Amino acid sequence: QVQLVESGGGLVQTGGSLRLSCAASGRTFSSYSMGWFRQAPGKEREFVAAISGGWSGGSTYYADSVKGRFTISRDNAKNTVYLQMNSLKPEDTAVYYCAATRSIMVRTTSNYGYWGQGTQVTVSS
Repeated sequence: QVQLVESGGGLVQTGGSLRLSCAASGRTFSSYSMGWFRQAPGKEREFVAAISGGWSGGSTYYADSVKGRFTISRDNAKNTVYLQMNSLKPEDTAVYYCAATRSIMVRTTSNYGYWGQGTQVTVSS
């Protein structure tokens, strides 16, 4: 069982930065791949970024819309995954969720069995 708690969301102007954190419970955090997803009003939840766990841990994956602006990282000693978001745009406005999976298909929402409650990110124009 993994419990996830996100923090770090807020209101920021276009071009600004935020860092989201996701704290996980449990002693097996390092074995999970971790993902960040987002959901804007009226839209489906979409993949943002992921970082692999286990023996091949540390590989990163990004949606094209955030590549070059967002960076995902993890600290297994702190059971925490981060999402550094730079050059934010109004279209980045959404509720951001972190999630955990043991699947290698880290871009697929349905492969994640554990989800946090979400944190709101609002980018004003």
